[in-house]
Parts: sequence; C-alpha cells; structure tokens
Amino acid sequence: MASEVVVVHANETPPDWWDAAVFLAGPLPRTDDVASWNPEAIAHLREQWTRDGRLVVFTPELRAGVLSDYTGQIEWEHRGMHDADVVLFWVPRDLETMPAFTTNIEWGIWYGTGKVVYGAPPTAEKNEYLHYLAEAHGVPIADRLDKTVAAALAMIGDGARREGGERSIPLLLWRAASFQTWYRAQLHAGNVLEGASLEWTFRVGENNESVMFWAAHVQVRVTAEDRVKTNEVVISRPDTSQVLLYRPGATVDETVVVLVREFRSPASTSDGFVHELPGGSSREQADPAVQAREEVEEETGLAFSADRLRPIGVRQVAATVSAHRAHLYAAEITEAELEWFRGQRDVPHGEGDTERTWVEIASYGEIRRRGLVDWATLGMIAQALG
Repeated sequence: MASEVVVVHANETPPDWWDAAVFLAGPLPRTDDVASWNPEAIAHLREQWTRDGRLVVFTPELRAGVLSDYTGQIEWEHRGMHDADVVLFWVPRDLETMPAFTTNIEWGIWYGTGKVVYGAPPTAEKNEYLHYLAEAHGVPIADRLDKTVAAALAMIGDGARREGGERSIPLLLWRAASFQTWYRAQLHAGNVLEGASLEWTFRVGENNESVMFWAAHVQVRVTAEDRVKTNEVVISRPDTSQVLLYRPGATVDETVVVLVREFRSPASTSDGFVHELPGGSSREQADPAVQAREEVEEETGLAFSADRLRPIGVRQVAATVSAHRAHLYAAEITEAELEWFRGQRDVPHGEGDTERTWVEIASYGEIRRRGLVDWATLGMIAQALG
C-alpha cells in the first residue's frame, strides 16, 4: 500500500477510512496579514509520513483561507479531535495577533488523554502553564514545528486501518487487547459499530502509554433487532485469570477453598476488603494459564507447575458493567499444602505497596452462608466444583 496524506479542511467531510489521523490544534490568524502555521505543519506531515497507508490531517482552517465564522464549525472541530489518533498542539501565542484563548480551553480538555503532543516556539507568550501540564502528564514536548510533527508521528507508529464507525476509535484504544476482545464479539454477533467517543482512560507504564481501563460511549447497530443503541458506555480492562485452589471434602459444602483477602478501593463490604480467588492480570503476560500460575504464587506464596491447572472456562464477570472476561482454572491441593496454607494466614503476600494479600481458608458451605465473596466469585467456585 502506498503512503498517502489527505487534508480535511474545516467543515469538510472526512474520508471513509484511514490508517492514522492528526488534528492540528492551536491559535489561528483572524486577519490576512498574519501568517498561519497550518500550511507548514501539513508540509512537514507530508514529508515525514513515509509509512504505508493513509494519514488524514484535520485542519480547522477553511480551504478558502481566513476563518470568518468560528462558531459555525465548533461541532466539526470537536468531532475531529475525538476521532484523531493524535491532537497536535502548536501554540505560537501572540497576544496581539493570535492570543490562543480557545486553545487554552481545548488544551484543558485534551492534555490528559494520552493522545496529544505539545509544541511552542521559545518566543511564545504566556505558555508556562500549558508547558507545566505537558511535563506533568508525560506529553511529548518540542520547540519547533517539525519536531512536534515528528513526535505526533512517533506516537502513531504504523497506524491501523479503520473505516466507518471504527474511525472514532483512536489508536490508543484500538491497540488495546481489551478493546479488540469486545469488538470481535460485536463483529461475531453481526453488529456494526457506527460511532464512538472515548470518554476516559486509566493508563499505566513509564509514559502512561498503556491503557489499563477505558470507557467509550458507543453507537452500535444491533443487527438482530434492526436498531441503533446509543445510550450506553462500554467499560473494560484486561482479561483476568482466577484459580480455585481446593481440597475435596465428604460433600461439596465441606470442600475447603483457598481465598485471598485484599483491600480494594471499590469494595463495599463490611470490612472494606475483597475476599476472592487468587488471580489478576498483567500487561506483560499474554498466556492466561501462565498468568494464573504466577498470580497464585504472588498472592499466596505457593509455587506449582502449570500442568496442575484444570481449565474451567472463560466468561464475562459482570456483563452489564465491564466487557472484560475471567479465565477460570482449578487445582486440587494436597493435605500437606492445605496445612501449609493454614500457616500462611498471617503472612502478607502480594507485590509491594500496590498489592497486599492474605490467605483465607473456608469451606464452600461457609463461603455461601457468611456471604464471604461477591456473586461473581461465588459463581466461579460453583462452576469449578460442579
């Protein structure tokens, strides 16, 4: 596929598909005698976009020249910034000719989204607060327009083809495995994503580059019902792996189960702790079985071979709340291991200050009677014990 750059001016309809999209944000001249920076930015993008695929550049300037009716294109700009993979802020602020008052508002909306780059010449006025926020949130910063363009294209990388409603999913989310899991399920059901707005992300990593949690307001054509549903938000996170460690009893109710107790901020329990099966997720580990074994060792201290894991199944945990799934495994423990676990109940486990877990032991009957676990965990235990 050849390299292509398509420029979309204010109020123009964007193409049906693209591999990458950049929105040019920053002050624009209001008179003919002040030069615009947008043409230079577009020239740099044409020169530096050498990858295969189509790069779309949204410029808020009218194709005819000086912008005369700003209020008539507000919706177009907002949609373009939402759809763009990167919002490129170049702020050559001049209080007389380009005061950038609107730019301040736009920056305040987008600086923390993980899809912006920031640039300004050293001579620009009153940009100290913008620069501070960029540094504080790990936003790439440059003092030349060509370098700002380079930072935007570095964030994009190779891009990915998206068409129709897929264009509303920026690469930041498109590349997340949790999004692709949800989207593949929709495609498998025959549904069509007609549009979306990424409302929120919680990101981790050295530069907050990896999406851990996300929420997107979506418009989905429900093919089976021939209607478009627009009133819901999809929330998701990486899939998890859970392990039921159990010692069979004379009856199912007498079967002993190993739980972990951990303080989790969302807990609405009487003691403020979550009581659950050992488990979790990781950005680095793609194999759910390996993840399961690692979580058991991390949260309980027990190291064991992966061949002891019995796969139970994969299901969503709470389909009306989150799109993520749990990969459930079970492993029967020995009497000696059960006694070892009893000795671990006062020993903290976990990973530093971010995770502290405590081993708990209870029979299945006790778990049900005392309401020790949430409904999702109770269902996992019931499924695994059969």
